[in-house]
Formats: sequence, structure tokens, C-alpha cells
Amino acid sequence: MTSLQALVLLSMTKTLTRQDIATAVHNQLGLSRNESSELVEAVLEELCVCFEQGEQVKISSFGTFSVSQKTARMGRNPKSGEDAIITPRRVLSFRPSSQMRDRVNSQS
Repeated sequence: MTSLQALVLLSMTKTLTRQDIATAVHNQLGLSRNESSELVEAVLEELCVCFEQGEQVKISSFGTFSVSQKTARMGRNPKSGEDAIITPRRVLSFRPSSQMRDRVNSQS
């Protein structure tokens, strides 16, 4: 079993953490644990910068992350029933690639 397969099995039983990803990088690439952690942090930081700038991020065979703007709208407080304005905001969404959907659906 490769470390990537072990990572997939691990992710099926619990939440996948940064440390889990860094360990998989360490096992797959042979980088030191510190270098692996730094690599994971650098990739995640770059993703965050792109999201903050509103950029779309496409990862081949994985999926697309995109930031969209939601406008202000009227909502209702479910406890009190009072009308309330929901402020405008940006939301991050993920759309898996067809290959990722096929992999997820084949694991049933």
C-alpha cells in the first residue's frame, strides 16, 4: 500500500489535517518532515492569496475552486421570525472534476 492509498484510507475514517498531508508528502517525496510541512503551508497560503483576490483555482483531475459575490438580501431570523438583511459577502465554492466525481462514486 502506498502512502497515498494510506492517506485516502485515513481520510475515510477521520478528518484529513495539514499534518496528514505533510506526512504523505514526506513519505511520497522523501522530503524532511519540516520541508514537507513548509511545502504544504506554502501551497495552502498560495491558495488563500488567490481566493482573497477573487481568482479561480483549477487543479487538473481534482476540481475548481471559485469565489463568487453574493448580494444583500432579505432573510428571516428563524427564532424570532423577524425580517433581517443578510449582508453582501463573498463565498468560496468547489466543483469537483468529472474524474474526482467518478473516484468518489466508485468508492461506495
